[in-house]
Amino acid sequence: MFTSCSRARPAIGAGLAASLPAMETYVVRVWVPDRPGALGQVASRIGSVGGDVIGIDILERGAGRAIDELVVTLPSSELLPLLTDEIAQVDDAAVEEIRRISGEPPDPGTAPLETVLRLVESSGSHWGDDVCRELRTLFGADWVCLLAPDSASTMGHAGADTPSPAWMQAFVEGSRHLPSDEQTNAAAPDLAWADVGSTGLVLVLGRSGSPLRSRERRQLTLLARIAGSIQHS
Repeated sequence: MFTSCSRARPAIGAGLAASLPAMETYVVRVWVPDRPGALGQVASRIGSVGGDVIGIDILERGAGRAIDELVVTLPSSELLPLLTDEIAQVDDAAVEEIRRISGEPPDPGTAPLETVLRLVESSGSHWGDDVCRELRTLFGADWVCLLAPDSASTMGHAGADTPSPAWMQAFVEGSRHLPSDEQTNAAAPDLAWADVGSTGLVLVLGRSGSPLRSRERRQLTLLARIAGSIQHS
């Protein structure tokens, strides 16, 4: 009798697993009022449509609002319009962007460190392209270019439909005179740049669809400095 029961249990478990809907994973970028309990209200609304918040990343805070990226699992993409409507029911909350991701969601705490590790391990004639490729992946950018000091060429690139080197140089020089904090506020929301240490190179990045936020711009500045240090080492 004991043997018979032990054989039956896996079949029951398999049947329950087969009946569960496959969950889809999304990154939901939301504007949330910067007040106690507001994020909890948003999470509650997500739960009301069968969603589950499995990750939170704060991108920007200021002027009484926060911009957060929530990693959310949902039973079906058909629930996305309802999810957006539910979040909007929270006073002063709104959805900026939703994008689906496949595989394991990136960990915002370790992803930049993994990028740094791969930059350290990169070397040789493809260093510039490696840097651009890694940063394009990290920031979800459309393109990344490593601009040469003479501004007439690039030392590396990743992605397609990149602007001309002369245009990128003009963009950089047009905002270089601003203090660093004002560069973030005054910059085009889909463009960012950073000096690569003391190499004379400049990284320029473009991303459509979701604006580049202040924390992402700070990360780009630090990663560019690290890349420059690695190149000189």
